[in-house]
Amino acid sequence: MGTPLLELRGINKSFGPVQVLRDVAFQVHPGEVTALVGDNGAGKSTLVKCIGGIYPSDSGEYLMEGKPVHVHNPRDAASHGVEIVYQDLALCDNLDIVQNMFLGREKKSGMILDEPTMEQLAQQTLASLSVRTVKSVRQQVSSLSGGQRQTVAIAKAVLWNSKLVILDEPTAALGVAQTQQVLELVRRLADNGLAVVLISHNMNDVFAVSDRIAMLYLGRMAAQVKTSDVTHSQVVELITSGRSGTLGLAEEGAAA
Repeated sequence: MGTPLLELRGINKSFGPVQVLRDVAFQVHPGEVTALVGDNGAGKSTLVKCIGGIYPSDSGEYLMEGKPVHVHNPRDAASHGVEIVYQDLALCDNLDIVQNMFLGREKKSGMILDEPTMEQLAQQTLASLSVRTVKSVRQQVSSLSGGQRQTVAIAKAVLWNSKLVILDEPTAALGVAQTQQVLELVRRLADNGLAVVLISHNMNDVFAVSDRIAMLYLGRMAAQVKTSDVTHSQVVELITSGRSGTLGLAEEGAAA
């Protein structure tokens, strides 16, 4: 598969006496969707926040395109092309789509906001993702459905020349039709060459759209395998016990 876009080696993270991540290795390749799965408390959110620069890791290596980098804050992560769409989407209901997509990164012409350029870039970004569910980029976010909001949040993430987009439970609380639209968009991101990390508890979504699955168990990476090489039941076993047949952590490692 060549050099991973993102590679983590030996990542450890503790909060006081509680060690949340233990020697975690993780790889993400461009043009692929990697599903990150695990039970509640497995360390998924902490790992993502280490990737995004919200939490500094205690030890380990962080590599982008094979080169070691230092990520101390979200701005550092963004400079390396890492964008995260959290479950709450961080959208403002009282603003329109363009204003949300450029919130905090507005383009200006002198001292005046360059509204035409921002509107054009918003339209181009949505078009590049083949998004047809949004009628106008000047719609207020409060008028959008759950699926449309998720679409806007994802478009906002890819607007900034991102290389890696991390999506936290993007289909949570969506209906069947909206879920399908979001999953198709996730697949298009990868097909456009981006690396995508999908965090989800929905195994149907994971198997429908991912190329690889990384399974965390009690802060350790139990396994990271091609989706085509595992079954639903094996993934559940890895999530709940750290092993499944020949897959997963060594027995003594899982018990540590």
